[in-house]
Amino acid sequence: MTSPFRRLSRFSLAAGFAFGIATAAFAVGDNNDDTNPPPKTQTTKTCTGGKVWDKAKKECVNPKKSSFNDDDLYKFAREFAYAGQYDNAITVLNLARNQNDPRILNYLGYANRKAGRMELGMSYYRKALQADENYILARSYMGMALVEQGDIQGARVQLVEIRDRGGEGTWAYRALLQSLNGYKTY
Repeated sequence: MTSPFRRLSRFSLAAGFAFGIATAAFAVGDNNDDTNPPPKTQTTKTCTGGKVWDKAKKECVNPKKSSFNDDDLYKFAREFAYAGQYDNAITVLNLARNQNDPRILNYLGYANRKAGRMELGMSYYRKALQADENYILARSYMGMALVEQGDIQGARVQLVEIRDRGGEGTWAYRALLQSLNGYKTY
C-alpha cells in the first residue's frame, strides 16, 4: 500500500513534468511574438501608389483617418516599411489618431531611419521608449541603428535591456543579436 504522501509526491512530480513539457512546447511554437516581421498582404501584393487593401470593399483604397482605426493603420505601415516603402509607411502612420502610441512612434523611427533620416528616426525611437520603456521592438530597432552608427556598446546595452525585460526568446532579441554579429539589420 502506498502512503498518501508518496501518492501526492508522485502526482506533484507528474503534474510538474506535464506543465514543463506544455510550457516548453508553447515557447517553441509561440507564434504570438508581435516583434516578428509582418506577413505580406494585398496591401503590398496588389496595391500601388500608397494605397491599402480594404477588406470590406475588397479593393485598394487611399488610406484615410476616418476609414481605418490605429491598429489597421499600424499594420499597413509595418507592411509598407518592411517592403521598403518608407514614405508610404510614414504617410499612413501620420494618419493615426494617437501619435503617442509607442508602436506608431517606433515605426516612424524605423521608416525614417531606413529612408536615410537617422537622427529623426532615433528621436522617434526615444519617444517610443519614453511612452513605454518595455517596448522591446523599439529597443531592437534602436540597437540596430546604433550598430549602423558604430556604437556597438550602445547596441549591447539595448540587447541587455531586451533580455532583462523578458524578451530573450523574441525576434526582437534575435534580430539585434544577429546585427551585433554582423548580419543583416532591419
